[in-house]
Amino acid sequence: MFRPLELFIGQRYTHSRRRNRFISFISFTSMLGIMLGVMVLITILSIMNGFEKELRNRILGVVAHVTVSGTDGKLGEWEPQLERLAAVQHVTGVAPYVKNQVMLTNSSLMRGVVLQGIHPEHHEQVSDIGSKLEAGSFDDLTSRGYGIVLGSELASSLQLMVGDKVVVIVPKVQVTPAGVLPRLRRFTVTGIVKPLGTQEVDSMSAFVHIEDAARLFKLRKEVSGIRLKLDDLFMAQPVSKSLQAELGEAFEVSDWGKEHGSFFRAVKTEKIAMAMILFLVVAVALFNLVASLVMAVNDKEADIAILRTFGMEPKRIMRIFMIQGSIIGVFGTITGVLLGILLSLNIDTIVPFIESLIGRQIFPADVFYI
Repeated sequence: MFRPLELFIGQRYTHSRRRNRFISFISFTSMLGIMLGVMVLITILSIMNGFEKELRNRILGVVAHVTVSGTDGKLGEWEPQLERLAAVQHVTGVAPYVKNQVMLTNSSLMRGVVLQGIHPEHHEQVSDIGSKLEAGSFDDLTSRGYGIVLGSELASSLQLMVGDKVVVIVPKVQVTPAGVLPRLRRFTVTGIVKPLGTQEVDSMSAFVHIEDAARLFKLRKEVSGIRLKLDDLFMAQPVSKSLQAELGEAFEVSDWGKEHGSFFRAVKTEKIAMAMILFLVVAVALFNLVASLVMAVNDKEADIAILRTFGMEPKRIMRIFMIQGSIIGVFGTITGVLLGILLSLNIDTIVPFIESLIGRQIFPADVFYI
């Protein structure tokens, strides 16, 4: 089969032994650098993409996509609004909630948290947190049952388990015949949420029945707001803007982008920074390849003189060495891509094996979820 002369000579130069072994070594290290750079680039970006996706699913699976509340933190006559919001396009679930800051105490241990009053049946329409309990159940939250569900880190810091008692203190005083006292109530721990990788749930939130929360906060027929779940979480911003315009200034409409957008932007920035660093690694390998080609040209001066004698044009001679460099670069890139894909697909078995050898964690499971 006919092949261009430049391609034939370029392939021969790639596979032939050179008189200068240092040039062969530089070419080999250039190919190895490209291969390792591409492999690490694909592997790290795969881990970061998976981390971002898992984190997004974990966080946005348990928080509201859109929240409607009153400007003063209270929402009265919310039942009609519940039906109205349920009929909005893209909305798949609505649930009222009560939220306020409280103190939790267990003996000498004390933590400030956000206490959320929810209705278990309605809340499962807007959040997946009910399926993420490591102990207990949200179904055990009943009106006047005074049960409470805690985040994993919160329960650990207060040394609480399912069935234990914890005192909830509201930072508002009440006047009694005995004097001015804080409002408090003893609750029973009925569930503990699995670690989700978000401080908002893991260490800063506690959940009770919405009617128990209303009694604790002295609310009558008011709630703090209404949570909405959408069929497409990326529609949160346009839906929230539309609702704000429709409901008016008496309501405050927020979406997950306002509350958690900065966190996901930070993760994306970190991913871009890591990609740029790894691209620089590949760039260094490419510079080595160029250097090896320059030395190869000097090594083949006699061959070049013969080719020029036969009438070969300078641009055709240059093409020979470009083909030689391309073969090295393409081979290194393809090998790196294949190894990167293989490593990414088996990262969950390779990482524990390496960690067992070195005795240290490379990617902490509670951070990267692998």
